[in-house]
Amino acid sequence: MLVSDLLTDEIPPLKISDTVELALDWMEQFKVSHLAVVKDRELIGIVSEHDLMDYNHPEETLEELKLPLLKPIIHNYQHTYDLLKLMMSFNLTLIPVLDDKELYKGCITLKGLLQNISTMASVQDPGGVIVLEVNQADYSLTQIANIVEGNDSKVLSAHVSSIPESTKMEVTIKVNTEDLSRILQTFYRYNYTVKASFQNSNFESAIKDKLDEFLHFLNI
Repeated sequence: MLVSDLLTDEIPPLKISDTVELALDWMEQFKVSHLAVVKDRELIGIVSEHDLMDYNHPEETLEELKLPLLKPIIHNYQHTYDLLKLMMSFNLTLIPVLDDKELYKGCITLKGLLQNISTMASVQDPGGVIVLEVNQADYSLTQIANIVEGNDSKVLSAHVSSIPESTKMEVTIKVNTEDLSRILQTFYRYNYTVKASFQNSNFESAIKDKLDEFLHFLNI
């Protein structure tokens, strides 16, 4: 999924002639802590609620503030993973997006990003989850998928993460089958280490509830 697939124009950017008071009002209205600031579609940067909350002159414009604005760059043709990394690095609730001419294209909110990630990870699809621990040198997603498909199932999503200070990695797969017994037996037969498995709909329900709670928190 590309950044362009997540763009929204529901939250307008601020102009440098807008006031501190307007910026804070919009942040409260749109439930974000950051807003883009533009001048004739040129991105000036991002203003944060933290920078404005204690300012004693809410009637002044953003231009008069002369704040050093953060300016993270993400383009509409980049992948969602690049977007996620950038937003997490700077703890952003909103990030502006540029087009191929380096002009403001729109923005993406953290809430919108999380909702789409949950779709990418097949969180709400029925099925089971298996967590494997493998040596980095032995890792083969093709073999893992073959084992799953050899038991009449499909891999819906996969996530790979390195284990700190180790030559091992953790592979989490979501499959479209709730009864994992046959798949697990095959993994054991191929000497895979199964760290955990979740093979009923309660897991999907719990994950969905946690995601809903977090998204509700973002709305507060």
